[in-house]
Amino acid sequence: MTDKPNIEIIPAVLPRSWNELESALKRVRGVTRRVQIDVCDGHFARGKTWPYKDGDKFQTIVAQEHGLPLWDEMDFEFDLMVGEPGPVVMDYVHAGGSRIVVHAKSAGAADAVQHMVGLNEDSGSFSIQVGVALGAHQSPDDLEPFDAQYDSVQVMGIEHEGRQGEPFDPDNKALFLLKRLRARYPHLPLQVDGGVRLDNARALVAAGATRLVAGSAIFGAKDSKAAYEALYTEANAQ
Repeated sequence: MTDKPNIEIIPAVLPRSWNELESALKRVRGVTRRVQIDVCDGHFARGKTWPYKDGDKFQTIVAQEHGLPLWDEMDFEFDLMVGEPGPVVMDYVHAGGSRIVVHAKSAGAADAVQHMVGLNEDSGSFSIQVGVALGAHQSPDDLEPFDAQYDSVQVMGIEHEGRQGEPFDPDNKALFLLKRLRARYPHLPLQVDGGVRLDNARALVAAGATRLVAGSAIFGAKDSKAAYEALYTEANAQ
């Protein structure tokens, strides 16, 4: 009998600026290797985040003239809450993203996923993990256009994507979707993003989550490192 793998906790940053991104990353420095950077273009989700508020700085990172904060200590995943991920996805690959999440309901999402898969197949320069995000109201059938070309699925636990601090889906549609996904894909990594807290971590894991993406539960705390540790302990208590 093999040991049950540990549940991964991924801090999520919703940065309004470069300085805010840098400050947030420093708050979890040393307790996590991976951080999710939420990206909103103001079309897919309400409001713009960095880098849409600081394009010049981002382009120097894409050109590899500069790196993301703590680039040599952390692995980054970008959650692309953008209207059309296809035209911009390579920017986030060049910026240092080792995992890219696209939302199934965004325009051209399947093509963006296929493009990243092609990079992995055709080039030794990139090794990108691909995630597809589903809203709580969606179905496992919404993954069909992606032809299983993804490494993981992200279930959104809140109604308004691109926000932090909202409560977890009160109708439990996200929880039901998580259970359906786990039943259909017994070995697929599943992560929940949005509304993750200490008091629902165990329920999310029991429903099938192998990763919990937490924003306000970690960065809304006075001590982000202690909040991360507490969430990790709770998620792995079963």
